[in-house]
Amino acid sequence: MNQFAPDDSEPHSEIARLEQLIEELSLKLETCRKYSGAALAAMGLGAVLLAAGIFGVIALDPVTLLAAAAALMGGIVLAGSNRSTTREIQAQLAEAEEERRALIGRIQLRVVTERPVLH
Repeated sequence: MNQFAPDDSEPHSEIARLEQLIEELSLKLETCRKYSGAALAAMGLGAVLLAAGIFGVIALDPVTLLAAAAALMGGIVLAGSNRSTTREIQAQLAEAEEERRALIGRIQLRVVTERPVLH
């Protein structure tokens, strides 16, 4: 866990750093979700083009066949690559959140109670 090694012994600053890292990782996960949608769209487009060509809805010429195959295979490759990236980011996110929980658990928190209002 060298990536998350504390820069100083102050838990508050380390928690703040981890929260920033968690935010960055969350944004990366959102980007992965967008890529996943693009991959599904590419696979769908390729499958529709191929099916339309096979059933005679559009002319199945070499360009159409090549475009359908490229979209279908490109979508599959993008989905696979994105899936592994998503898993890596989720693992990093879980690790950072666990470290943050551990640091918060070590802090001596004080219970603050309301004081009566004096008039």
